[in-house]
Amino acid sequence: MDNLASLWHGFAVAATPINLLMALVGSFVGTVVGALPGLGPINGVAILLPIAFALKLPATSALILLAAVYLGCEYGGRISAILINIPGDAGALMTTLDGYPMAKRGEAGVALSISAWSSFVASVIGTTGMVLFAPALAHWALAFGPAEYFALMVFAIACLAGMVGDSPVKTLLACVIGLALATVGIDANSGVYRFTFGDVHLSDGIQFVVVVIGLFSVSEILLMLEQTHTGGQVLKASGRKWFNLQEAMYTWWGTIRSSVIGFVIGVLPGAGASIASAVTYMIEKNLTDTEGTFGKGDIRGVAAPEAANNSAANGAFIPMLTLGVPGSGTTAVMMGALTLYNITPGPMLFKEQPDLVWGLIASMFIGNVMLLVMNIPMVGLFARMLTVPNWFLVPAIAAISFVGVYAIHATTFDLVLMTGLGVFGYFLRKLDFPMAPLILGFVLGDMMEQNLRRALAISNGDVHILYGSGITIGLWIAAVVMLVVPLLLRWRRNNKLIPMP
Repeated sequence: MDNLASLWHGFAVAATPINLLMALVGSFVGTVVGALPGLGPINGVAILLPIAFALKLPATSALILLAAVYLGCEYGGRISAILINIPGDAGALMTTLDGYPMAKRGEAGVALSISAWSSFVASVIGTTGMVLFAPALAHWALAFGPAEYFALMVFAIACLAGMVGDSPVKTLLACVIGLALATVGIDANSGVYRFTFGDVHLSDGIQFVVVVIGLFSVSEILLMLEQTHTGGQVLKASGRKWFNLQEAMYTWWGTIRSSVIGFVIGVLPGAGASIASAVTYMIEKNLTDTEGTFGKGDIRGVAAPEAANNSAANGAFIPMLTLGVPGSGTTAVMMGALTLYNITPGPMLFKEQPDLVWGLIASMFIGNVMLLVMNIPMVGLFARMLTVPNWFLVPAIAAISFVGVYAIHATTFDLVLMTGLGVFGYFLRKLDFPMAPLILGFVLGDMMEQNLRRALAISNGDVHILYGSGITIGLWIAAVVMLVVPLLLRWRRNNKLIPMP
């Protein structure tokens, strides 16, 4: 009851005109930034942070603005993922698997609207979870050490290798390619240059934006040029703008499951929306895909990952507010905002700054309503992108991609590397290699390596630490199940198709 009373007080704080305006502005800016390929919520929050401080906004208003940008980016990332097969950020990777095939069928409006609805439901569930379970979940997250995180990431990759597509070998190989790309750069522990070929531009490693723009955007441009004539169109304009009640009920329980699982994963510091969306997509595929339609434009394959990445974003606030530990890269930037206002996040924050904490949580409820009201009517506008002829759309995508990559280090090397990765991605896609596992492997690669090294350092090289706790044992067993069960099911199905002599 104390939490509900505090939340009610938070709504009074969030409902002031300045805070409502910040929530509205942040929601709009976040949606736009999220829709731009490669930018993502970290860049969106980082851009707005100095502006908020320069405007001398109160700490509560500034945090509400940044939180709205964060949630808006999670909404917006689906737009480019569905329409042009280019995820706005890592959390939208899995949305491309079924969202883009739906757009190719002329159902872009349905995919966009159901993703907005599932994002709203998930955010409400995630924010409610913050109100009810924040302290308990924060202490549970502390049980995850380096070994547990390593096992969790292996589990995420095992899910993909076992269940995405009809060729698990190609999927696993794509993951390995992503992991290999993540090893480029200076070894954080020894300072040794790895796979840089003597080029100083690779000393910091390959940037995520360069990889995702190259493998998705450039390769997609090449495929569009290959498949169409001048002025032609790859995709059909959407005939229906919104999902119907039957589709809402069809995806309802998957959305609820993915919201809860994504929220729990989001609470783990550093796990992030990319792991949450990958794991929930695989779980939904395993539980509900009896017809083999996932990856071919199944609406459930859009709703599940979108629910997961939005609830994970909400969950990431819990360790930041209760423990002073950033739950994601974006909340790490937001912690920097708190330090600018001489506010220290941690266990005492709820007692020392109740207006800030509960005003922020209440504003997330309000911001989600704003995002839903803002995104659903704009579905038709987004879907009209598909009516743009390719002679204009292809150069526009290329220009946005090149500007986004050049803005990282302002060097032509990144542009050349992006183009090279794009050509490589084009050939991989021609050979039916999935791109999402490759990007997920790249995203998880550095975190996997660092957690493995930390775990072995803690145990003085004893590998027993990797399977020495109940959590790690459970995750290893789950990883094996995710690898073996789909193979057995595929073998059983193939044997049934072989006629008896």
